[in-house]
Formats: sequence, structure tokens, C-alpha cells
Amino acid sequence: MHQSQKSPVIYKIFSWYINYIVKRDFSAYTFNAIDTNRNEAILLFSNHFSWWDGFLMFQLNKVVFKKKFNVLVTSDDYARHWFLKYLGAFAADTKGKDVVETLNYAGHLLNDPDNLVLMFPQGKSYSSYVNSIGFEKGVMQVVNASKKKFQIVFAVTLSDYFGKRRPEMSTYLQKWEAEEYMSLQLLKSEYNKHYNEALKSQNSKE
Repeated sequence: MHQSQKSPVIYKIFSWYINYIVKRDFSAYTFNAIDTNRNEAILLFSNHFSWWDGFLMFQLNKVVFKKKFNVLVTSDDYARHWFLKYLGAFAADTKGKDVVETLNYAGHLLNDPDNLVLMFPQGKSYSSYVNSIGFEKGVMQVVNASKKKFQIVFAVTLSDYFGKRRPEMSTYLQKWEAEEYMSLQLLKSEYNKHYNEALKSQNSKE
């Protein structure tokens, strides 16, 4: 397993840099406010369609949730982008047993109320024009590896130009109250309800 190797110095540098490039490259980055419990960790599910997704969620966590940032990435991304491990990224090294150990590690992170764990349930990036967001089976492995005393937040990020030179990014947040008997199909269904509502809200913008 490739674990995160957080460095306060590198973290601070990239925290500043991410804030800088978000302001530089977009005409705006907007999101809605939601109430979360400071005494519980957050499992954050986000759609994945661009290079920006992890950085935007990093920025969102810094401004809104203010938790210790952790994100499950692919082994290719972990190897390709050397700095990710210093920002809380971790990944499975190989297939099989190592994947299970990595998912269990993610679940154990959720037992610490100071943590936020970001997952892209699709497993990899897809076009922003997909009709629904898929959920890989590993999602439930993470949930079941925890003590199930955390909160779930859905994030849907969409982009549009609205006649401007630079795009505007919008993240739609929803805190989902988990049912007693959670399943992968239920999670997928509830996330996609939020996804469709986000699309409607985005389409209603001028």
C-alpha cells in the first residue's frame, strides 16, 4: 500500500498554490453551505471528470469542513503526481489483498473524528456528461471497515462558461443521513438523486 507521507512544509506550499490556481484559472468557484458535525469524520463522495477534482475538494475541505484531508487515488495517479502523497493521498500498490488492506485503511481513518476521507466512487475519471455516477464495490468495504460513526457528504462538481472567458466551477453539497442498513445500491441511488438535482440547478443558472 502506498500511504500518505504528509509534510507540513510541502502541505503549506501546495495549500497556497492550490488556492492561487483556483482563483487564477476559474472565473469563480462556488459551493453551498451545509451543517456538519465537528465530532464525526466525513466520508466525502465526489464525481470525477477532471484533473481539478481532487484539488477542488482539497480547497473545499480547507474552507468548509476543516478536517485532516485524506484521499484514495489510483496507483497510477499516486506514481504520476509525486506531490499527492504529501497532501493526504494513499493508494493500493497491487491488486487483490493489497486493495482490501487499502480499503480497510480508509475505513479506519473514518474512526478519527478529525479526518475527512475523499472517495471518487466511479474509481476513475469519466466524462462530465454521464447520465449517472457509478459506484465501485470497494465503497462498501470502506464503510464496513469503520465503526460506522461518521457522516456522509455528497459533492457534485460541474463546470460552465456562462459567456465568460474562464469557466465557473460549482460544487453542490448534501449531507446524507445514512440508513441503518446501508447498501451499495442505496448509496448509488441517493448520490444520483443529488447528482440529478445538481444538474437541474446548474441548468437553471443564467
